[in-house]
Amino acid sequence: MKKMVKRLLAGVVALSLLFGGTMLMTQNQPIAYADATNNTWAGKTPKYIFLFIGDGMTYPQFTAASDYLGAVKTENKVVDTENLAFMDFPVVGNATTFDASSFCPDSASTATSISTGYKTLSGVINMDTSKTLAYETVAEKLKKQLGYKVGIVSSVPINHATPAAFYAHQPSRNKYYEIGQELVNSNFDYFGGGDLLQVTGKENDKKSLYDLATEKGYKVVNTKQDILNLTAANQKTIAISPEADGAMPYEVDRKTGELSLADFTRKGIDVLFNDKGFFMMVEGGKIDWACHANDAVASIQDTIAFDAAVQEAVKFYNKYPNDTLILVTGDHETGGMTIGFAGTQYSTYLPQLSEQSMSYEAFDAKIETYRTDKTSFENVLKDVQKEFGLVTEANKDQTIYDNMVMTPYELKQLETAYNLSMIPSKERALTDADKLLYDGYEPLSMAVTHLLNNKSGIGWTSYSHTGLPAAVFARGLGADMFSGSYDNTDLFIKLKALTRVK
Repeated sequence: MKKMVKRLLAGVVALSLLFGGTMLMTQNQPIAYADATNNTWAGKTPKYIFLFIGDGMTYPQFTAASDYLGAVKTENKVVDTENLAFMDFPVVGNATTFDASSFCPDSASTATSISTGYKTLSGVINMDTSKTLAYETVAEKLKKQLGYKVGIVSSVPINHATPAAFYAHQPSRNKYYEIGQELVNSNFDYFGGGDLLQVTGKENDKKSLYDLATEKGYKVVNTKQDILNLTAANQKTIAISPEADGAMPYEVDRKTGELSLADFTRKGIDVLFNDKGFFMMVEGGKIDWACHANDAVASIQDTIAFDAAVQEAVKFYNKYPNDTLILVTGDHETGGMTIGFAGTQYSTYLPQLSEQSMSYEAFDAKIETYRTDKTSFENVLKDVQKEFGLVTEANKDQTIYDNMVMTPYELKQLETAYNLSMIPSKERALTDADKLLYDGYEPLSMAVTHLLNNKSGIGWTSYSHTGLPAAVFARGLGADMFSGSYDNTDLFIKLKALTRVK
């Protein structure tokens, strides 16, 4: 009778493992059991946790990057893709992104959902909708309760919304100085990438945040060599990109030898590594900025750079597979990016995008000189050809792409934008149609990038955020918790279950 009961119990356990979750195996021994349906975890706690957030990056952005890499490889002779590293992760989930005020949320509210498990209003960081109750973040919990070291990395200012959502609690994401004060008081171990905004306050009447950081025991470094020399022995560190002007340069503008997001991620691993454990959040923030400006090339290149940072974590995972969890997701979609444009119908010409050699931001700087020098439209077209590959009918023999020859209609669009850009921004009398075409950006930059994007088969619906869900990719210890469809608040709940923080 006892033997029969044991067999029945064994059968029940086996069925529950089969249908309730996934058994992870190491050397053929069961070590962990995940139930993604009710966010419970019966395995050991991941010692090293990486959370990568591509700001503004959901399905269109990483798919466009994958399609672009495949198209460049084959020159569109064969329709093929080349997966980014995180697209090959064994576990994939899907997270809704709406916040308490909109189906098209912002980075402050969505990062709050990811880091605390609560919905809030757009623009609010780690506080409730009344803006009176502060929420503790998963990073703060791991630091206080488990003694993990914590690192925050971003290609945009490190007191911007997404990075701030792991250490700050503010009613407005625009309180950069106050957010910076919370950064200094966080006692987190590593901040890297972009600069700080409003270092001496909005009115430049406050004590420097960097001086406050030094007083709190932070080592502040901003040269390439000092950053590369960092080790775990340096204790608390703020590492600012030497090229940061607020944010790091767009990847398409980054010069050879300049530090990348991957460099700051790798250095973060060096600084944070210890026997107790660490948590590191890495944000590809300029994916979002590029999509706000509808610059497909800048978005694609920064997505690829973001993936290179993920690959640094994968290298670490390969050394410590039984202790490491890597999560990759986005906070929301930006720009309403589409692979497919009405003017090209079912065709795409993605290799043409490689003709663009600079971001819209870098081209804006050129436009400043055009205004000052009163450069003629004919001479501007020479730069358009040089930097974006778009040619006139007279120069059609100077491109290998038939689709890069501008039609009279397209040329007229460029000239209209050029005429607006030659007027100082404060003196422009923009029509409603102009505002829809260019938003608050430089008209000529928008016209050029839109034209190249559209001729290549990329479209946009907005200069703002949209309501698409975000993909979630997971690899490592506890990864199976992140399969299926759920809300972005569940990312926190699942991390809480995995780490058993209160």
